[in-house]
Amino acid sequence: MLQHKLHKYKLILASGSPRRQQFFKDLELDFEIRLKEIEEVFPLELQSGQITDYLAQLKATAFDGELADNEILITSDTIVWHNNKALGKPKDKDDAFTILKSLSNDTHEVITSVCFKTNAKTDVITETTKVTFNAITDEAILYYIDHYKPYDKAGAYGIQEWIGFIGVSKIEGSYANVMGMPVDKVYEYLSNLA
Repeated sequence: MLQHKLHKYKLILASGSPRRQQFFKDLELDFEIRLKEIEEVFPLELQSGQITDYLAQLKATAFDGELADNEILITSDTIVWHNNKALGKPKDKDDAFTILKSLSNDTHEVITSVCFKTNAKTDVITETTKVTFNAITDEAILYYIDHYKPYDKAGAYGIQEWIGFIGVSKIEGSYANVMGMPVDKVYEYLSNLA
């Protein structure tokens, strides 16, 4: 339905995330994937959603001067915000364990910013979801890391995986956002363009 409305635009998804790519397929959108290596470094004074806003826009600026007039570039960034600290993707098994241990029996925020860039303008939308974990045993954390290898996920976990089933006791906000994109807001933004 939305694809028909967007017929005069070409969507470019600048994300290697299989989950984000699947969201676009599930929305029945035609899109092209274009990837650029970006060093995801942000100014240390930034807090929570400021970080994801900055990084989503940083990823978009890498395409400056490369977009056709009918193209909409979509970039995104997700962090887990816990104890006033941004938790990105774990560096290794020990880091993944430390992150998950810190999230156990506590509430954290998953923050995603999505940047929409055309030659005419740049817009950013941001979504925050609160996720509460049960107390998770060390044994369960190690099992999850060994079997699911969550090294490509902010906060060292995927809510749609085993640990989400056994660990998450409460969620306030968008479930899809915790997977990496607030799909309802993306759909709404693109609908308003059409």
